[in-house]
Amino acid sequence: LKVIAIDEHLRVIYEDNVHFDKDLPEFKTQGGVYIHSDRLTVTSPVLMWVKALDMILEKMKSSGFNFSQVRALSGAGQQHGSVYWKKGSLQILKNASSELPLHQLLKGCFSVSNSPIWMDSSTTSQCGMLEKAVGGAQHLARITGSRAYERFTGNQIAKIYSQNPEVYKQTERISLVSSFAASLFLGAYAPIDYSDGSGMNLLQIWEKVWSKSCLDACAPGLEERLGCPVPSHSVLGPISSYYSQRYGFSPDCKIVAFTGDNPASLAGMRLQEGDIAISLGTSDTLFLWIQEPTPALEGHILCNPVDSQTYMALLCFKNGSLMRERIRDSCASGSWDEFSKALSSTVAGNNGNLGFYFDVMEITPEAVGIHRFNRDNQKVSAFPKEVEIRALIEGQFMAKRIHAEKLG
Repeated sequence: LKVIAIDEHLRVIYEDNVHFDKDLPEFKTQGGVYIHSDRLTVTSPVLMWVKALDMILEKMKSSGFNFSQVRALSGAGQQHGSVYWKKGSLQILKNASSELPLHQLLKGCFSVSNSPIWMDSSTTSQCGMLEKAVGGAQHLARITGSRAYERFTGNQIAKIYSQNPEVYKQTERISLVSSFAASLFLGAYAPIDYSDGSGMNLLQIWEKVWSKSCLDACAPGLEERLGCPVPSHSVLGPISSYYSQRYGFSPDCKIVAFTGDNPASLAGMRLQEGDIAISLGTSDTLFLWIQEPTPALEGHILCNPVDSQTYMALLCFKNGSLMRERIRDSCASGSWDEFSKALSSTVAGNNGNLGFYFDVMEITPEAVGIHRFNRDNQKVSAFPKEVEIRALIEGQFMAKRIHAEKLG
């Protein structure tokens, strides 16, 4: 959990973080998560998130941070995680006593104590059922911006409903991680924003309302448990009196809707129409500001967090930096300098030599293995080192371009 305070000139005046594994060892997470024995189910303890918030605010307080100067507060949460509030929790949230830390007050508030998160892939059967219910994967993508994905919230809710109908019955509200964090500051259930809500397989991205056919396919009575979605830049209301009393926030401090980490990246990079950003990480992510998207079976279309009338496209490629590092190690003795030299010693287009490099099963497209083709389009088993390096880089970037074009 990270905090950053900026002044009106966008100067950073404070930053800090809480590391889940190290600072909250009592939850026994690894990388902030629990990977269950089936290797498909991945969750995080909700109370760990709450306790981390208590901890970071106490750290700020003891460092002498002046909370009374904070005019507005917003945030970003990991996309696709979900939180399940037990019946009666709203009252507890509203009437929180500033004498106690939040994690003690909210101990009994969650019908699901371990939240499913973005790494969870245990809902394959629910995905199949959702696609079938609305007339196929492409049709679901046309409605919600994406075909059914295991980590998406609708499918996670469907799993909880089918495996534990009692738990679902006890749930009065379902939040995304982002709207959950906003709720803690608001002292009331914060609405889900359009942008993060686009990663649920439930929101009609064109009309910005929940899709009745998708809701019905997942669980009964779901609409009232989700509340009404709002634009990502909505001012939700003033901060809860709990924070004024406990930390000295001004009662006029405004809470602005929180959003998902991917939409927040688009906003934070200050992308404008026609811009493309590429993040070269363990997974490569490409996102772009887009006027007229064409949702496809690969990639995602989300509502744009900066301008609700436009969209953002998001593509994720699993074989990112680890793939590049492996080729660097085998073809350039582990040196990026040598790698760059080899790259510049070859010509653009690589004389027609082309390669696809997937060490692990790729998301976009679903494929695995290393596939090399020479200028005559014949499959070959190896390339000279510098040809291999260019084939890798060109192959990765052409794939990004082709799939981005498909999304409009």
